[in-house]
Amino acid sequence: MHRSIILAICCSLIHVSAVAYHIIGGEIYYAFLAMNPDGNYKYEIILKLYRNADFSCGDIQGCLDHFENPVPVNIYSSGGSRVSDARLLFIKDRQPLRDTLRNPCLAPRSQNLEVAIYRDTISLKPILGGYYVVYQRCCRGEKLANINDSEHEGSTFYCMIPGTESRPSNRSAFFAKDAAIVICANLPLHYDYSATDPDGDSLVYSLCNALTGGANRNEAASSNPPPYNNTVSYRPPYSGSNPMGGTPQVSIDNKGFLTGVPPREGQYVVSVCVTEFERQTGKMIGTHHKDILLTVFNCNTKITAGFPPTLQNCVPEPDLSVLIPNTSNAGFTSTYYWSFGDGTDTVVTDKTIFRHLYPDTGRYVVKLVVNRGLTCTDSTTGIVSNYPGLKGDFDVTGYCKGDRIQFDDKSSYTYGHITDRRWDLGSEGDSTISRAFGEHVNHTYQHGGVYTVSLILYTDKSCVATVTKDITVYEVFPFAGNDTILAKGQALTLHASGGELFTWTPPDGLSNAHIADPELRWNEDITYVLRVSNSQGCVGYDTISIKYYTGPEIYIPNAFTPNSDGRNDLFRFIPVGITEYKYFRIFNRWGQEVYSSTDFHQGWDGTYKGQPAPVDTYIWILEGKDFTGKTILKKGTVTLVK
Repeated sequence: MHRSIILAICCSLIHVSAVAYHIIGGEIYYAFLAMNPDGNYKYEIILKLYRNADFSCGDIQGCLDHFENPVPVNIYSSGGSRVSDARLLFIKDRQPLRDTLRNPCLAPRSQNLEVAIYRDTISLKPILGGYYVVYQRCCRGEKLANINDSEHEGSTFYCMIPGTESRPSNRSAFFAKDAAIVICANLPLHYDYSATDPDGDSLVYSLCNALTGGANRNEAASSNPPPYNNTVSYRPPYSGSNPMGGTPQVSIDNKGFLTGVPPREGQYVVSVCVTEFERQTGKMIGTHHKDILLTVFNCNTKITAGFPPTLQNCVPEPDLSVLIPNTSNAGFTSTYYWSFGDGTDTVVTDKTIFRHLYPDTGRYVVKLVVNRGLTCTDSTTGIVSNYPGLKGDFDVTGYCKGDRIQFDDKSSYTYGHITDRRWDLGSEGDSTISRAFGEHVNHTYQHGGVYTVSLILYTDKSCVATVTKDITVYEVFPFAGNDTILAKGQALTLHASGGELFTWTPPDGLSNAHIADPELRWNEDITYVLRVSNSQGCVGYDTISIKYYTGPEIYIPNAFTPNSDGRNDLFRFIPVGITEYKYFRIFNRWGQEVYSSTDFHQGWDGTYKGQPAPVDTYIWILEGKDFTGKTILKKGTVTLVK
């Protein structure tokens, strides 16, 4: 069981060791609570640690956003002997600390910190010389302005519990405020950072050295025994008594007021010490110190009034109220005075866009003044052109590819006149359709599809509006089928496609001339014209020719001339009433197969193995079935002639 507890504590400390980098300040103090029956004194130990809540990622320390919990503190006698094993303190409270600069003449800068408060009670035997309670940890924040290599510099926070020769029932002083402090470079600092003493002791303040310690962050529970006088390595010219420089340099008076004029931007560690003295005897009881982080900002702001030179109110509704934008660059609490040019004015305290109702149409001169009456002021003027009611719209007549499609402007303008209309009729493929001008325009699209059409309106009041619509151009894809050869008496079912409505002309021989798949029974050559249409009224045409031969039969020529003159270049058969082909093969006089296929459309081109076959007589054989199911077997010769 004992081993398990030690293991759990070690694992906890290993986990938190990676997140202690971002601690930028702290203090530890005590309060006497009571005397136990065994004669020991009971104390409450309070540790406060601060982190930069705006810090998320650093070059060296990575991304951190947690407090260590729990933390180890160690107790030593004044002679340096460890009293017990490290005590673990757990977080009892966490508080955000934020301060924002509230000045109409300065940039709105913020300081965002967080404090974690750890508490526990301990019982100590009263001894001569008293005790030291210490928390040591590496490492401080990155790139601190007044400490060298700050990301590897540790911290030491300790308090001294008086011994029997002094006042072991003492309650130590502690600083009254947990606060973030906004500081501006080259501006006076005056901040109450006084401490509170529950016993009413006399307090003396000083700026003191920040203490280092806890150099090996992997040994979280270890610490050094007193005395604690190892200071951080300050960058010249900084020191504990001069942590920020300035003229006058930053200092603290005996009432706990920090004053001075910090000259440069950056983050600075400032260590404030407060020493307790008994009021009756003047005897010193102890000294308590606290590290705090002061961030110095460049708060200079160039106050600039911002408003558009011309603001057009061209909304579709005939609404005379105008949205007023504010693009000023100003301080945190700047004020904005507006004179609207219609005899009215107002003062607002933020840059939120607002609406002003004008009594009528017209052009109004608007004036904006930032921080009117202060030294940090600026102003600008602009024109509000208030002629609303420009509503763009257009109608489309026609839907089909190849037909004229009409575009008609239906726009209106309540407080003015439309003087020009420009049309963008979309694109077809890689080409842009020519723009058109006028109230009524038309265009014939050569392809179906969706086209983005825009109408841009120009008015006599300098208003411009654009209305855009996607229009669909429909088309049909008529297909009546391939030209066909039939045997007399052979029936055929036609198959039309490409639309929704079909009409065959002439209707001769068809079971129904108004369906896609009529049955054909006919015995004479005929050509049908197919009309295809859709629900939008788009129309297309195609034809199919039917030839009739006596059959079923297979017609095969006895010679061909593959000389690429476009006539009789292929040797192929013409089937009449044949529904199935098993093979069509051609052999030379030595019995070598020179061609084989079952597709009567192809035919032999007179080559063998990629080379022209010689002039000669060749043997062919063919087998298939006609539409009655009868097998037809034919063979013969053909002469290849050059």
